[in-house]
Amino acid sequence: MGDLGADVAMALTSDMLWTAVKIAAPVIGISTLVGLAVSILQVVTQIQESSLSFVPKLLAAVATLLLLGSWMLSTLGRYATQVISSIPDSV
Repeated sequence: MGDLGADVAMALTSDMLWTAVKIAAPVIGISTLVGLAVSILQVVTQIQESSLSFVPKLLAAVATLLLLGSWMLSTLGRYATQVISSIPDSV
């Protein structure tokens, strides 16, 4: 059995982290923007209700997952296929 070199391990780790960032970024970004908008609205109207900040962020995250879920799944599938197909080259 071959040994997994440090350069291959670092490349796999780097690809994994970038794929995770690419998949998670839309949900985190949209939720952050919605949270910022709701916070500004709360400051302007002086309404300090905790559920008012939670529910819109939850709805935005669900909407983002519904709209971009197929893209996220295909990106994850391509990454998994790439990693699995590179196993014979790395051992």
